Amino acid sequence: MSTLDMIEAAAVRLNGHVRETSLLTSPFLDKLAGRRVLVKPECLQHTGSFKFRGAWSAISALDDADRQRGVIAYSSGNHAQGVAFAATQHGISSVIVMPSDAPQLKINNTRALGGEVVLYDRANESREEIGETLAAQRGLTLIRPYDEPQVIAGQGTTGLEIARQAADMGVDQADVLVCCGGGGLTSGIALALESHAPGLRARPCEPEGFDDVKRSLATGQIQNNNAAAGNICDAILTPQPGDITFPILRRLCGPGLSVTEDEAMRAMAQAFLRLKIVLEPGGAVSLASALFRRDEIEGDSVIVVASGGNADPEVFGKALEFLT
Repeated sequence: MSTLDMIEAAAVRLNGHVRETSLLTSPFLDKLAGRRVLVKPECLQHTGSFKFRGAWSAISALDDADRQRGVIAYSSGNHAQGVAFAATQHGISSVIVMPSDAPQLKINNTRALGGEVVLYDRANESREEIGETLAAQRGLTLIRPYDEPQVIAGQGTTGLEIARQAADMGVDQADVLVCCGGGGLTSGIALALESHAPGLRARPCEPEGFDDVKRSLATGQIQNNNAAAGNICDAILTPQPGDITFPILRRLCGPGLSVTEDEAMRAMAQAFLRLKIVLEPGGAVSLASALFRRDEIEGDSVIVVASGGNADPEVFGKALEFLT
């Protein structure tokens, strides 16, 4: 189980290797949201998303013998790139199992960052089975995308930064909206805030139709999504919350939020226009929640974790059409 001590230890290992992203503001976004909006742009992190934090944390925590044998991961793209780059930076090999329908940009980037990509059919094959089989055959260490204590610890360093930065900006009471798939980022942030900023409350944000975390929190039991694909927010389409992450989410998080595909695209357009940053759809659902679910949020301020910016140019172009 990930703990605050693990998060703080991960922060030490990440020091000098991870970018500390700041909190961005815009009076235009404040007006749209009806409150002060502070945006943490993890789209500016190495490899374009927060996933690099967890990848570096997990790889750097391995003993030398296990690390030198190499690592394997499965991911639709952002964890893939984070693990590939972190492995390359450590001078080791990586194998990444990716769905064949993942955005081509993410597949190409993972290969360019040093990962050996193994593609699979998301609708008919299990990435978990493929990953575990290859790990056993090749003697690789499997680094899961969210249900992995050291990955959660690395993602939790985002929460340490938020706690410090929000305090510097005079914000001690606010919801922290987090794009959520399996819950690694959300649970890591929630653990960090529990001790370092108890007035800040993490809330998971998801696309409608793939809001398993929101429904799980509402019922108190893990709920599944009916489909494995079919939404533009590919980065956060997971079957259900993780076995490790869900107890943390249930204990520490506020109610979940969900948005439509169009709302995610509109948030992408606003992030570009007002903050000059590029978000992918799955990385924009938190901002979309702040802008378009304002009645479900309390307080004078809201903090938004913009989790990733690996948008295909075609998708990003369609998002900008929402400005016209």
